[in-house]
Amino acid sequence: MSFSCSGGQSFSMPFGTSIMPEGGVTFRLWAPAAEQIDLCLSIHDKKILEPMEMLEHGWFTIFHPDARAGDMYQFRVDSGLLVPDPASRYQARDVHGPSVVYDPVSFCWQDENWTGRPWEEAVVYELHVGTFSPQGTFRGIIERLDYLVELGITAIELMPLAQFPGKFNWGYDGTLLFAPYNGYGTPDDLKELVQAAHRKGLMVLLDVVYNHFGPEGNYLHAYAEEAFFKEEVHTPWGAAIDFCGPRSRTVRDFYIANTLYWLEEFHFDGLRYDAVHAIIDESDPDILEEIARQVRRGPGSSRKIHLILENDNNQAGYLRRTPEEDAPLYTAQWNDDIHHICHILLTGETTGYYADYADNPINHLGRCLTEGFAYQGEPSLYRKGKSRGTPSGHLPPAAFVSFLQNHDQIGNRAFGERIVTLSDRRDHSIITALLLLAPSPPLLFMGEEFGADNPFYFFSDFGTELAAAVTEGRRKEFARFPQFNIPEIRHRIPDPCDESTFLQSKLQWDRLDRNTDILHHYRELLHCRQRKIVPRLKGMQGGHAEYILHGEQTLEARWTMGDGADLTVLFNLHQEAVPVPSRTGNLLFQSHPGINIAITRGSIPPKSLIWLLKDQKEIHD
Repeated sequence: MSFSCSGGQSFSMPFGTSIMPEGGVTFRLWAPAAEQIDLCLSIHDKKILEPMEMLEHGWFTIFHPDARAGDMYQFRVDSGLLVPDPASRYQARDVHGPSVVYDPVSFCWQDENWTGRPWEEAVVYELHVGTFSPQGTFRGIIERLDYLVELGITAIELMPLAQFPGKFNWGYDGTLLFAPYNGYGTPDDLKELVQAAHRKGLMVLLDVVYNHFGPEGNYLHAYAEEAFFKEEVHTPWGAAIDFCGPRSRTVRDFYIANTLYWLEEFHFDGLRYDAVHAIIDESDPDILEEIARQVRRGPGSSRKIHLILENDNNQAGYLRRTPEEDAPLYTAQWNDDIHHICHILLTGETTGYYADYADNPINHLGRCLTEGFAYQGEPSLYRKGKSRGTPSGHLPPAAFVSFLQNHDQIGNRAFGERIVTLSDRRDHSIITALLLLAPSPPLLFMGEEFGADNPFYFFSDFGTELAAAVTEGRRKEFARFPQFNIPEIRHRIPDPCDESTFLQSKLQWDRLDRNTDILHHYRELLHCRQRKIVPRLKGMQGGHAEYILHGEQTLEARWTMGDGADLTVLFNLHQEAVPVPSRTGNLLFQSHPGINIAITRGSIPPKSLIWLLKDQKEIHD
């Protein structure tokens, strides 16, 4: 693939700043609750305060002929509070300080020949920028890209980057949604990361949060509260974003612009939308549908863009396919169901949301592998009998992202334990082989592939008063679990606002060579996936898979691949051999030698797994 400089690209939007071709900068702010907005601009260490022109529908604007890239600015609301630009492209210091006029066309892109990769090739690696490398920066990731390619990764997924308060945070407390967190590097550094990844054939996905703002640094309440928020409807994080009120057009445009901004100005290959079940919108189309359609008509019309959901409601409609098997809305959804089932099988834990899968986890697993969701309208015990989900068996496996670990499932545990520290090594190896070779795209969480066993805690750096509330709230959150009903035990839960909690979560690369057997296992599986599974995924449809239970911990699943081949897996987590019907086919993978012989003789050994493949000719012979 050849690359040549194509010059910078800027996404045009009605929010924030625009550097004009003839010089000078236009500043815009939507502040429907304000009577007066002043621009506070710093030029050559000189502060300039000028009133902005009030336009219709709550907009304020001003053009300043002497402003240029690098200048710092804020808005003064009704002669009082100084606030940053909610559409700031870069912050000088933090979420409370001045925004920086950033020139998006100054970066020289050299990836004009990159048009993305098909989704069926996706093997996703989720990482947190601040803890992935010792530097905790965008450039720190670039140094590890060759390692990820060699591992068999095809896409990296960055946890949220929107500017958040303090020095460390998971990213889900961002308040300036257009500004990459300045502690990770500049916008140009982020673009360099994306470009470097594209050079190596890697897609780059970004996690975005549209269901709430963080609790510190959100100044929209000062000048747009009634228009932007729906106080009578609350989410777990406070008042809901108002996507369907009388002034919601601008709110919707704000989020649509944010999606297009990341895709067009930063060349991301896709976005993952956090907890969309917490987005309240009764419009038709709703905001999720409108965002997806804008993407498909825009950047998605000229290159491969992948939109992924996290949606506890398991709404299959967002994942629908056309007769040509294209995704007109969302490409895939994180499949929490399959994680929860695998977690039960590996640990035996059945508290909290795991209770929904405790009755017959192996049957739930079979349904996930072959139909997508485990819950497709059935009542949920965890949700006090409320039905959850819609039918998903008609969708292809590509619509469901499988994983054994992610930031939530590790970090939302009280002590941030990774699954490798909670499970039997052999069982873990079998379940890993199941998920990495199944047709659905797999996701790994950073360090999983070499058996990283240091915790990944929940962490956030807030101001003193809020920090104390977050620390106490975190410990109260676990009080309802029997193992934490003693105050002394709850007090041992790490303080999320202590910097040591963040530092202990950093990936320990010096342990890379400690569990070489685990790293080899992951590489072997992912290389097998690339060679034998991926070429057969294109054209794969839903409704062409089935599963059979051969015991309480023994399962067989079969898929018809896109090329007509027959893919079969048999696995047994039981301590004893289990009788199964004789199966034949080309051996793709077995957890240990001799399983293929045992299968032809009608049994599967204890604690074992085997993948078999028959091409069309073999099926018809």
